[in-house]
Amino acid sequence: MKKELIIRSNSSAVDFALLKDGKLIELNKEVEDNKFSVGDIFIAKIRKPIPGLNAAFVDVGHEKDGFLHYHDLGPKLPSLLKFIKQITTGKHKDYLLKRFRFENEISKDGNIDEILKSQYTTLVQVVKEPISTKGPRVSSELSLAGRFMVLMPFSDRVSISQKIEESKEKSRLKRLVQSIRPKGFGIIIRTVAQGQKVAELDADLQQLLKRWKNLCNKLQKIDKYPTKVLSEINRSSSILRDIFDDSFTGIHIDDPEIFSEVKDYVQSIAPKKKDIVKIYTETTPIFEKHGVERQIKTAFGKTVSMQRGAYLVIEHTEALHVIDVNSGNRSNKSRDQEDTALEVNIIAASEIARQLRLRDMGGIIVIDFIDMTYSENRKKLFEHLREEMSQDRAKHKILPPSRFGLIQITRQRVRPEMKIKTKEPNPNSNSEVEAPIVLIDKINTELNKIVKHKQYKNEQVFLHVHSFIASYLKEGFPSIQLKWYFEYKKWVRIVPRDAYLYLKFSFMDKNQKTLRA
Repeated sequence: MKKELIIRSNSSAVDFALLKDGKLIELNKEVEDNKFSVGDIFIAKIRKPIPGLNAAFVDVGHEKDGFLHYHDLGPKLPSLLKFIKQITTGKHKDYLLKRFRFENEISKDGNIDEILKSQYTTLVQVVKEPISTKGPRVSSELSLAGRFMVLMPFSDRVSISQKIEESKEKSRLKRLVQSIRPKGFGIIIRTVAQGQKVAELDADLQQLLKRWKNLCNKLQKIDKYPTKVLSEINRSSSILRDIFDDSFTGIHIDDPEIFSEVKDYVQSIAPKKKDIVKIYTETTPIFEKHGVERQIKTAFGKTVSMQRGAYLVIEHTEALHVIDVNSGNRSNKSRDQEDTALEVNIIAASEIARQLRLRDMGGIIVIDFIDMTYSENRKKLFEHLREEMSQDRAKHKILPPSRFGLIQITRQRVRPEMKIKTKEPNPNSNSEVEAPIVLIDKINTELNKIVKHKQYKNEQVFLHVHSFIASYLKEGFPSIQLKWYFEYKKWVRIVPRDAYLYLKFSFMDKNQKTLRA
């Protein structure tokens, strides 16, 4: 398995495409003027506690106030409020909390209006970016994420990622972290810390403590509210921090400034891997060169094609996402309908796990798989879906199939869903149709079946398509038509048909009889 990160920069945004064995599995966008990223910390004032919601609205500078629920206050809120007051007035200068006297923790089941009042000043961290008509969701339980650990001020617990399963390694890491943990700070050990020595862990801890000190220094100079006192590190570094490992074989970047930034970051976290960071200077756009543009066009539509003619239909409503699995017109070589259903469902589960990450779909997702009779097959599907989702960094929960065969997933939504328009103007009318590349993918799938069909081994193949598509297939060197010849050792004759609608195509023999796989 090899992983590559492709970074494309333009004037207003930076796009990050993560490829696994050449297949697009994640797509992220960093917008230049995004003022509310997950992880940003603000010094802000409470606008108004709402007892009915047991929450408060916080002025963080967004057109909609931030939402702070009682459960997001954190048990150490009184200590945090006291610390802020002492730092801003200059009474406390020990940022490392060695001599700071902690206050009593708040009750787990208390009321927000008993803890917070209007105009109280506090630190809040963005845990969910503004989505649609809602403002950001914020928390006053602060955390600073590093490569190997997460630092939590005003805490004393040490916990370990559940993905680290070996008890011996858990004990070793906990022992090492306990030996370097500063008083007044809790630590969560991340999965990538497995196998690391105390020197690497301590270096990561010192970087996090440095960021905490910078935050405290800014608090002393605050003259207006709200003010951002700590920004999440830039998107390229944060993505690498979370996903970088030894399987990475390439990081390709088309912007010299970002290239320098990423190179320095990789040098600091994995010096032996610094040479995989490469600047891209060719004239062909970087996403087209690495096949990302094509995959975006084919993966973000309402209908998503899969292997063997199966496809997904993805619908989004205000309340949830609905995904329907269809077997399509695939030929059934399995022994019976049950085997076919299981085979298509397994393929669909893998693609659905990819689509959730790719589109960053959050909230409630309901999947209507093809009905299966046997409970052992339903269990196989459920286990396969869980395995495929295990690499997803977003928090999620998967429920077993219901009596109606539906599987429900809840997935953490922390930023707006990735939406990309895949339709273009239809030359035949004023409507819109899928982009040509989507149609070409369908033609490729159908052609592959036909040329491999024993019945058509010696048959001449004619492809009848709209004139525009015919020109597209013949354009350039090597053209798509020529690539087909190299791949199948068969020349596919392309017949322009002005009478055809834009999306219509047919494979025929020399007698104009339709070829069907």
